[in-house]
Amino acid sequence: MMENAPLTLDFAPLIPLWAVLALCAASAALLLFGLIRRARGSLLRGLAALLLLTVLANPVARKEERATLPDIAVLVVDESPSQGIENRAVQTAEAAAALTERLGRIPNLELRTVKAGAPDAESAKRDDGTRLFSALNMALTDVPRHRLAGTIMITDGQVHDVPETAAAADILGAPVHVLLTGRPDERDRRLVVVNAPTFGMVNQQLSLTLRIEDPAAGPTEMTELLLRQQDRPDLRQSVPLNREVTVPFRLDRAGRSLLELEVPALPGELTAMNNRAALSINGIRDRLRVLLVTGEAHAGERVWRNLLKADPNVDLVHFTILRPPDKQDGTPIRELSLIAFPIRELFEIKLSEFDLVIFDRYRRRGILPNAYFENIARYVENGGALLEVSGPAYATPLSLYRTPLADVFPGRPTGTVRHEAFQPQLSALGRRHPVTAGLPGAGEAGGLPSWSRWFRTVNVDVKRGHVVMETPLAEPLLLLDRVQKGRVAQLYSDHVWLWSRGFEGGGPQAELLRRLAHWMMKEPDLEEEALRADVRDGRLEIERRSMTPREAPLTVTRPDGSQRQLTLQERGDGAATGALAADLPGIWRISDGEREALATVGAVNPREFADVRATPAKLQPIVAASQGASKWLRDGLPDIRMTERPRGVARESSGRDWIGLIRREDYAVVGLTLTPLAPALAMLVLAVAALMLMWRRESK
Repeated sequence: MMENAPLTLDFAPLIPLWAVLALCAASAALLLFGLIRRARGSLLRGLAALLLLTVLANPVARKEERATLPDIAVLVVDESPSQGIENRAVQTAEAAAALTERLGRIPNLELRTVKAGAPDAESAKRDDGTRLFSALNMALTDVPRHRLAGTIMITDGQVHDVPETAAAADILGAPVHVLLTGRPDERDRRLVVVNAPTFGMVNQQLSLTLRIEDPAAGPTEMTELLLRQQDRPDLRQSVPLNREVTVPFRLDRAGRSLLELEVPALPGELTAMNNRAALSINGIRDRLRVLLVTGEAHAGERVWRNLLKADPNVDLVHFTILRPPDKQDGTPIRELSLIAFPIRELFEIKLSEFDLVIFDRYRRRGILPNAYFENIARYVENGGALLEVSGPAYATPLSLYRTPLADVFPGRPTGTVRHEAFQPQLSALGRRHPVTAGLPGAGEAGGLPSWSRWFRTVNVDVKRGHVVMETPLAEPLLLLDRVQKGRVAQLYSDHVWLWSRGFEGGGPQAELLRRLAHWMMKEPDLEEEALRADVRDGRLEIERRSMTPREAPLTVTRPDGSQRQLTLQERGDGAATGALAADLPGIWRISDGEREALATVGAVNPREFADVRATPAKLQPIVAASQGASKWLRDGLPDIRMTERPRGVARESSGRDWIGLIRREDYAVVGLTLTPLAPALAMLVLAVAALMLMWRRESK
């Protein structure tokens, strides 16, 4: 809108202003001196000097043509995750739409809307909560503060970047009004993990410290705490509220383990999102205790021993039966080793202390009675691990299969031993099983591996389990099986040592043994049926391992309870993968109908959900310093009034049912007219006339 400003007096000096002022001072001094001395013509001299100085000062009449600039109001809309609780999002959307419509009807007012706090992967990673003032400052970078009419915030009051009053001087030059979503009488319970280990020793007692905060709870009120741990029964215990509690737990496997903590929701509670927490803890084994029993001295014995001794995490106990029973030299059976074989100590007293038992080319010789083989079978059923490397004796009456171990062995010998060269290869299941999938040199499906040949294999009938390696004739070579809580692996050839010796280029014996040991120790990364989720670079990455391809999509449950379907892409090695943006802090739950995985985005205790109760307290210092107002939207949307521009902040910028914005009345000059008030020629003529009168008077 254009308007004409009133006339004003201005000067456009013909010479620098300082020179005009100097001449004025000199003329005034001479005039004063003449008047004191009563000199003739002093007044005429003063008049002439005044006329000449007026010409030099050049007074003009200034008339401006002004364009009125609109005042600027900023509407900040909080879109943080806590605004999704109950009907806050609806309140926010309705209030924002109504304010936009009302402010749009006010003449000479420009509205700028800033949406802030929306969750994204980066903010979830930083865990910096709701940052409304950072967004507001960005929006005001090109706004002159003398045009700012005021700021209106629609939020639940849980803002985590509220500046100190002294640091908010630019914003406080106009009122800051807060319109609160939610209710003033809200109640919420929160589980806070105070201290938790990031790693721990397997099968040793660990503990974490937590606190369940509930401001409305009584001093003696209790609640139930649920601790979920993979492959372990749920642990429930009663804990007090608003006090730190120590919760014991154990890890039963190496690698990453997820612990989920949960307390029940209250009736009418705002959200259950902060009633849960998920912890990722790495289990560490002290040392892998391995018992290796070699039935007889052979070329591959030292290879097994060297492989196990080379690993500093393996504590190896190795016994070898040095003399075969068919060597007739009168040596008693109990003296067939260099030292007495401590069978009772190993297979009865301390058997449960071993993580893995290996029988390498062992045959029944009467050294171990059946009672000890029964102990080994029970050891496996109770969670132990057994690896049997078969020699030719497995197909004879001296086979270990003729002992109580037959109940845990997955392969039944047929009595046939094949003595001919063959190249080991992966079976179809072996290309999907994590123990053998992707072994170096395995080659593509249908092709030949680059491994060296073996020359002997024991034929078996498969009772159960997964055949992951086989001969070119599809005869089982490596068979893996689960027996109740334990695991069993059988390798039906004693020529695997050829790989370590580099025969014909060798093969991946060390990698195969490493994977076998880790699978038998139940490490999660080598589970053949598993669902895993992890967060990397702001994305939730999901991997499902299975021995059979699956096309059914997964169900991903976000921390706010919403769900979406995700179809994974098969890689061809037993794993299917997929990813999506992890844009919300908290616990993400992934399910395929049989298994469930958890992933935590952001901190264990996200700042955004530290306290989700709507409150005006955090913003009150800013509101009070700017003479704004805080009002609950549930009481209705207040009216908007424009207040006159005061000196500083308006004395009254809000009332019982209204909030005010300052009318700044700023403008820009678009046209300017300057009219000289003392034409130079006329003033010079008058000055000359005054000088002539002065000369005439003095000449008399």
